[in-house]
Amino acid sequence: MKNIFKIFKLNSTQLILGSFFVTILLGAILLSLPVSSKTNSFTDFTTCIFTATSAMCVTGLILVDTATHWSFFGQLIILILIQLGGLGIIVVASVITIFIGHKINIFQRTTLQEALSVQKVGGILKLTKFILRGVIFFESVGAIFLFTNFIREFELKKAIWYSIFHSISAFCNAGFDLMGFRSPFSSLTYYQANVTVNITIMSLIIIGGLGFTVWDNIHKKTFNFKKYSLQSKIVLLTTFLLILIPSIYFYFFEYHNLDVKTRILSSIFQSVTTRTAGFNTTDFSLMTEVGQALSIILMLIGGSPGSTAGGIKTTTFAVLIISTIAIFKKENEAHIFDRRIEIQIVKNAITIFMLYLTLFVLSSFVICKIENSSLLKTAFEVASALGTVGLTENFTPSLSIYSKIILMFLMLFGRVGGLTFIYAIMPNLNKQVGYIKENITIG
Repeated sequence: MKNIFKIFKLNSTQLILGSFFVTILLGAILLSLPVSSKTNSFTDFTTCIFTATSAMCVTGLILVDTATHWSFFGQLIILILIQLGGLGIIVVASVITIFIGHKINIFQRTTLQEALSVQKVGGILKLTKFILRGVIFFESVGAIFLFTNFIREFELKKAIWYSIFHSISAFCNAGFDLMGFRSPFSSLTYYQANVTVNITIMSLIIIGGLGFTVWDNIHKKTFNFKKYSLQSKIVLLTTFLLILIPSIYFYFFEYHNLDVKTRILSSIFQSVTTRTAGFNTTDFSLMTEVGQALSIILMLIGGSPGSTAGGIKTTTFAVLIISTIAIFKKENEAHIFDRRIEIQIVKNAITIFMLYLTLFVLSSFVICKIENSSLLKTAFEVASALGTVGLTENFTPSLSIYSKIILMFLMLFGRVGGLTFIYAIMPNLNKQVGYIKENITIG
């Protein structure tokens, strides 16, 4: 690895992006082998590269049903890609390096800092070890709870495998499932009224999407909210509101034909899963256009920085709202919880928002024209890819190769992160020139 750094002179953002490219390609090659399919035949490379991209970018969009097309080996490759994508290949590589007793140099620490979205290099190795322990703990607990339900339906080996697969997939916000044996692409619709499965999957999604630094903050400060960092406070508050408010809408306006218990579970699950998880317990084709539009917004917002989730992130969304409120109140600076938000953070939030919005709109228009399809239906798939969500109206398998390439790019962009992606492909954009200031009228 050190020789690769020297030969290609990669910076940390390029290394992160490159690690995704290499792992996706390797995963696609393995998936194309006959041993990876249930028919013991080669799978076309388009399907393999799309599946590998979706798994590595923890999205969940698929061209073939995971349960019925892929063998145990193929499913295992997908699960490994999901775990690598959720944690980040850089984090996994660092853990292995630490485990075998090698030292981490300053470049590797800086790259690890970038991968985890933390503000300082100090204590990065201790945080990495803490993250690994947390991941193992939460995924194990999730698997145990799922096992208590699956053991009543499947034989022992299958119950264990299904428990592990869905726990990791949920924690990494991937949305891949093995329930297609009931009906292809059915996801978790069979468990719509199952309390254990619903609560376990939702809990894993939320915990995985909070962000590793928020975990660390909660671990150190326990439940003393006042002592949390500003980022942790914003993440927790925004996450809570983004679950509560849409749940209320879904309950009153989308699921009238369900009993109260199932209606509550479906409403909360829909609110949670749309922010990059990809599982579904209801049929999206039956949802109203307003419900689909709200789902698109939630998918684009996504989870939190330094987490297994994608999207523009909860902090970006919160900073935009906080800044807007400050402007409405004619205040000079954005602030919350008695803390001021730096202007550079506001600029970054606006930049990320515009990047995602531009990609979302352009990609929706292009795919809509290519496929000659409904704009809302196309926008749903695009938002699902860009937000690394994986929710679908079963539109993706029928897309042309050009549309599939666009979706693969969006998944990679959404997982790596907008700014990281831009800095990786254009590393020399730090030149500053002093210009004369002149005011313009806005609004």
